[in-house]
Amino acid sequence: MPNTKLASKTPAVKKTGRKPRVSSPGYWQEACAELMKQDRILRKLIPKYGDGILGSRGDAFTTLARSIVGQQISVAAAQSVWNRTLETLKHEVTPAQVLKTKHEALRASGLSTRKVEYICDLADHFHHGRLQTDVWHTMDDEELIKDLSSIRGIGRWTAEMFLIFNLMRPNVLPLDDIGLIRAISINYFSGEPVSRHEAREVGANWAPWRTVATWYMWRSIDPIPVEY
Repeated sequence: MPNTKLASKTPAVKKTGRKPRVSSPGYWQEACAELMKQDRILRKLIPKYGDGILGSRGDAFTTLARSIVGQQISVAAAQSVWNRTLETLKHEVTPAQVLKTKHEALRASGLSTRKVEYICDLADHFHHGRLQTDVWHTMDDEELIKDLSSIRGIGRWTAEMFLIFNLMRPNVLPLDDIGLIRAISINYFSGEPVSRHEAREVGANWAPWRTVATWYMWRSIDPIPVEY
């Protein structure tokens, strides 16, 4: 079923020049209030990082490309590679710009050969209109994850990053995210190893605001928010 509740609450994004305005989810304050009532850990964390908020720049291609860059590497490493990739692309993150950039130049930015292939394939999909981006916002989370995963190089984690950082869906729990698992381990299990099942159980208490709780889990181990 379409996520009509979310679609109605997600503000439109207006672009001005090269830097589009960052929009934020309208549900954030409600979510924070409810999470602080039902979770003792978040009751402490949310006020500590309460001046921050999830934001979306609204550009689907940039979010997906940035997510591909971040696959299987640390947040710091991903940001470094992304910064160099931006320079290579002359700060013009568009499918056309990617397609006209030589693979060797992208590799020199720090991208692996495989990630260069993934980003170029993604650019080709966007450039030739092979993606139904205009209906993505009407799909429910699992439906969209399945649709995005049909693109080479995009798996569940990358699709979940898109749901969080582009569409700002409120109830996403990215169990494949190393940072989330580490944060749950530190905050709920005194640093002991955490299984996927245990992390899912912790996340069940966050519903229907698991995105918001995840965002604060990330802040607890890295106070500077990642931008996609």
